[in-house]
Amino acid sequence: MRTISIVSQKGGAGKTTLAIHIAAMAAATGYTPILIDLDPQATAAAWSDWRAGESPEVITAPHTRLIETLSKAEQLGADIAIIDTPPHADAAAVHAVKAADLVLIPCRPQAFDLQAMKTTADLTNLTQKPVFVVFNGNAPQATAALSQAAELVQSMGLQTAPVDLSERAIYRHATGQGRTVTEIEPIGKAAREVEALWEWASQILGIKPTAQTKVA
Repeated sequence: MRTISIVSQKGGAGKTTLAIHIAAMAAATGYTPILIDLDPQATAAAWSDWRAGESPEVITAPHTRLIETLSKAEQLGADIAIIDTPPHADAAAVHAVKAADLVLIPCRPQAFDLQAMKTTADLTNLTQKPVFVVFNGNAPQATAALSQAAELVQSMGLQTAPVDLSERAIYRHATGQGRTVTEIEPIGKAAREVEALWEWASQILGIKPTAQTKVA
C-alpha cells in the first residue's frame, strides 16, 4: 500500500481539498483508496457523508492510532492511503510524515502563507521521504508570483511540485456538493490540473496512474 500525507501547519492552506481530490482520482483510476482524516474538525469525513457512501472511503482516527488504522486499511484491501492532517498540530504531522511514501504540503503563494511554511519545513526537512510543496489558490497564469514563491520555498530546503492548482470557483461548488472538480466538470481546467497532479504523484510513488494490478 502506498501512502500520501498532506501536511501544513497553517489553517486554510487547502489540505482537505487536496486530499479529497487525490483520493477521488485514485478511486476513479481503479485503485482502492482510503482517506484517513486526522483533523478533529473532520471536514473530509463530512464531505464523504455528502457523497452518501460513494468511494473513496473516509475514516476518522486520532494520530495516535494512525499506524494501526493504516494496517487495518491495508488488510481490508486498500492500496492507496491519503492522510489529511490538522493545522497547528506537530504530533499529528510528525506521525503522518513518518508513515508516508510521499508528503505534499499545500501552500497559497502569498506572503503570510509562505512565512508560515517555515514551521512545516522544519518538520519535514529531516525526513528521507519525498516532500513537495503544491501551490494552490493562485491566480491562473500568475507565473511571476509562482516563480518568486518557488524560490522562497526552495530556500527553505523544499521542492515544488510541477503542477499547481489555481484558484477556481468550481472547487467550492464541487466540494460543497460532496463531489470533485473532475466529477462536476471532467473536461474543465481544474480537472486537468487535478489529473496532471495525480499522474505526477503516481510517478513519484512508482505506480501507474490507472490501476492494472494491486499495489504490493
